[in-house]
Amino acid sequence: MTATTETATPSPREDLYRHVNAEWLDTHEIPADQGAFGAFLELRDAAELAVRRIAEDAVRETDGGRTPAQPDGVEDEGGAARRRIAALYASFMDEETVEARGLEPIRAELDAVAAVASPEELLRLSGELQRVGVSGLVNGGALNDAGDPSRMLLHLLQGGLGLPDESYYREESYADILAQYTAHVGAVLALAGIGGDKAGAVALGERVVALETRIAAAHWDVVRSRDAVARYNLLSRDQLLALFPLAPAWLEGIGAGGSRADEVVVWQPEFLEGVQALLAGPSAADLADWRAWLALQVVRSRSSFLPDAFVQENFSFYGRRLAGTEQVRPRWKRGVAMVNGGVGEDVGRLYVERHFPQGHREAMDELVSLLLEAYRRSIESLDWMGEETRQRALEKLAMFRPMVGHPKAWRDYSALEVTPGELVENARAVARFEWDRDLAKIEQGPDPDEWHMTPQTVNAYYSPLENAIVFPAAILQPPFFDPERSMASNLGGIGAVIGHEIGHGFDDQGARYDGSGRLADWWTDEDRQAFAERTGRLVAQYSALSPAEAPDRSVNGEFTLGENIGDLGGLGIAYRALEIWREEQGTPGDDEAAGDRQFFAAWAAVWRQLTRPEAMVTRIASDPHSPNEFRCNQVARNLDAFHAAYGTREGDGMWLAPEERVLIW
Repeated sequence: MTATTETATPSPREDLYRHVNAEWLDTHEIPADQGAFGAFLELRDAAELAVRRIAEDAVRETDGGRTPAQPDGVEDEGGAARRRIAALYASFMDEETVEARGLEPIRAELDAVAAVASPEELLRLSGELQRVGVSGLVNGGALNDAGDPSRMLLHLLQGGLGLPDESYYREESYADILAQYTAHVGAVLALAGIGGDKAGAVALGERVVALETRIAAAHWDVVRSRDAVARYNLLSRDQLLALFPLAPAWLEGIGAGGSRADEVVVWQPEFLEGVQALLAGPSAADLADWRAWLALQVVRSRSSFLPDAFVQENFSFYGRRLAGTEQVRPRWKRGVAMVNGGVGEDVGRLYVERHFPQGHREAMDELVSLLLEAYRRSIESLDWMGEETRQRALEKLAMFRPMVGHPKAWRDYSALEVTPGELVENARAVARFEWDRDLAKIEQGPDPDEWHMTPQTVNAYYSPLENAIVFPAAILQPPFFDPERSMASNLGGIGAVIGHEIGHGFDDQGARYDGSGRLADWWTDEDRQAFAERTGRLVAQYSALSPAEAPDRSVNGEFTLGENIGDLGGLGIAYRALEIWREEQGTPGDDEAAGDRQFFAAWAAVWRQLTRPEAMVTRIASDPHSPNEFRCNQVARNLDAFHAAYGTREGDGMWLAPEERVLIW
């Protein structure tokens, strides 16, 4: 199975993914405004519609955010939330005003960039602009200190690129994309009147991309950037200044001067060395090129809030070229994205009231408990793990913190000032509010109950620094979860998702953290070696796979390893949970056989997806998840229970010899 192929409906022994999804794949098309379409994206579309109704209701109730939602004028938290939602959404939807104002809303930012006269000024201004929503050269934010998760530290990460990954600037296979990106940069600069006439803008665009290519040369690749140990570099202020003497200017710009930077974590130290050299070294880039680069960041970051010419140019590259998308997303969808990004928990509060029955939480709590018990039994019985490591793994498992549906306490947006009719200023206000709220954690310390996704997000996550698994309300719907379905179907759907997120606590990087979220080596050398042997075999399996949409590209088995471990452990442990449930409930043998097929059919249905070739190329390069077909089939091929359920034999497409199957958890 080195490449996918289109076939008529096959048997599950040949192709589980197409056996279950053939009709859906044949009868659906990718919407013109999307690069892919599938089960996750169907639910995302439904969530977008739900948020649109919330936003439009809020606009109607508050006259676009101009009046209180309550008739008596006394505004409670819900009323204030609706007014903020309305002001953001209405200002985005006022296309006439956006067109009339042109570049005026960002003119002051562009003038500030044009006035930059030194590397220090450039970094300081870049930091100031990051604080209000402009992409920066150095990425930063407050995260738990992996050495002591009870405190929050400023983390510095590599940034500065307009393409998805550093490999786009150096690998010959991306040469065509790089050339088109260069043309796009010139077109953006020309639209903004930067570089003089069109020819001048094009020439300046070439210099900007040449500068980005030098920035990219200082980046770590995606595999190294996943390494939790390699990227934990705790530095004092003096050590940071020795590495990156220009740091004070950037720190001042982002609002992290003073004690906030007494200690920092630098993920990729060589990147900061590279930036220092590019700004102030013997072969530093021309300051005019840096000014053009920063002006590009301003225009690109604000393009969603500018006239349609900027929207279309941005789409022509990022939408059409990188994702194969045929048309720009409707304005209302982009408005929903702004509202979700700006006041996501204001929206989440109203979304939960309308769309999250209490019974869903109770059912999920039961499923999570069942999956945790299945993991416990599995860890207790692993034949490749020694007793010392086993006890530490069980200790970590016992400390997992599940969160379902929505946060216990909603985010307080009362300090956020949004103004009806002021789109770009509202975008700045939202970014400033979030940036300052984030950096304040350095003094305040972590909030263990904070969510990093909104309830209306169709996804789930594991946070190793908090040892938390989080399942937003919006994912708790068919095909993932349905209280009317069989337990086998729910375990094959949402159960495997739960298992996947728990599994991240024990994947190649998550297993480096203990139950408190501390980066700690709790493995014996022998067990670490046994784990590496198994994960190495999984890397080899996935590295041999190429998707039909991009047959000249192969899955990066090392880059996707964490997600592949999550998938494999998730489905395997979900099946063990089904066995535990059967022990408790008692089921006839015939029912068990049918239930097993329901279980694997539910798993396959979750991954149904159509993807454009351009989007698949981007995914292979920059997404740590394997293509959906492989998330379905390759995982199933490794499970004895799948082969028993369908009676696979040597020569079948889904067959994998027992000695080649990988069992980790």
